Amino acid sequence: MIDGHGDDLFRFGNKIKINFSTNIPQSVDHSGLLTHLAKAGAVFKNYPEPEPRSVEQKLAGLHDVDAENVIVTNGATEAIYLLAHAYKDRKSAIIVPTFREYQDACRVFNHTLQFITSLDEIEDSHSTVWLCNPNNPTGQVYDKEMLLRVIDNHPATVFVIDQAYAAFSVKDVLSIADIMIRKNVVMLHSLTKQFVVPGLRIGYAIGPHEILNRLRSLRMPWSVNSIAIEAAHYLLDNSSSYVFDAMSLHHQANRLSEEMRDLGIFVNDTDCNFLLARLPFGTAAHLKSWLIRHYEILIRDASNFEGLTARHFRVAAQTSQENYTLIKALKEWISSFQ
Repeated sequence: MIDGHGDDLFRFGNKIKINFSTNIPQSVDHSGLLTHLAKAGAVFKNYPEPEPRSVEQKLAGLHDVDAENVIVTNGATEAIYLLAHAYKDRKSAIIVPTFREYQDACRVFNHTLQFITSLDEIEDSHSTVWLCNPNNPTGQVYDKEMLLRVIDNHPATVFVIDQAYAAFSVKDVLSIADIMIRKNVVMLHSLTKQFVVPGLRIGYAIGPHEILNRLRSLRMPWSVNSIAIEAAHYLLDNSSSYVFDAMSLHHQANRLSEEMRDLGIFVNDTDCNFLLARLPFGTAAHLKSWLIRHYEILIRDASNFEGLTARHFRVAAQTSQENYTLIKALKEWISSFQ
């Protein structure tokens, strides 16, 4: 795992008041989940299921697929490493800039990596292709019909499509039905993103049982702990309490983008709730430390994404007041250079 991976709030103790570095909303009421886990606290006294079959069966029912087409993992990240292991020593393409964990996992298992920037660069020689949809850090969604055409044009290539942020997209992403009629797609999902519980580490993959059976043979026992399993059952049973207004979040992101552009900051267009930005001068690392020191705000220094620069950073829209505070802080930081 890379240094500086994702939301590094843990580094700063109680110094952070507003967290823009995570890609998910922070103002979520988890009182029901906490009450449930308090009542079910005795589950930690015993070993969890060696394989989290009960959650896999529940997800299979919700998605109307066979349980053999679902594998539950310790966050979507475990699924990434299992897939990289399953296709070790092969040639992989990663569409960049994107989540760094794909290349880290591939390097652990001796993949020959090729970084590409579009679907057009995919070759039949690629054993696996890794992409994020909506993409982290750009927030952009691939055109659905184009993506399906590319998948169908490369039937011998396994496409790993990470849709962890699908709940926050204002554009159509691939559906379960889209992938279940194909034999070369594995779709990753993250309950930790969908339900805003990243500390619990629980995700899953859906795909052909032939591929998922390979992953099961590589998965270590008890990789998902009892609390995460219990929480997953509660969250899936109470999913109606965790429905996000993607359009509203996208609107907040666009307003934030407009104000950042007015300050001379380049901002990518986004299809969800987070933004990739590039400073006109200075570095993201300097801005990050300055915001922590002066405003107790945390942003994501995006300089360690493949293909980006020291000036790139990422933020996710939060509440209107928190977004206002960020813009106020950015104005002050920029004025210090003038």
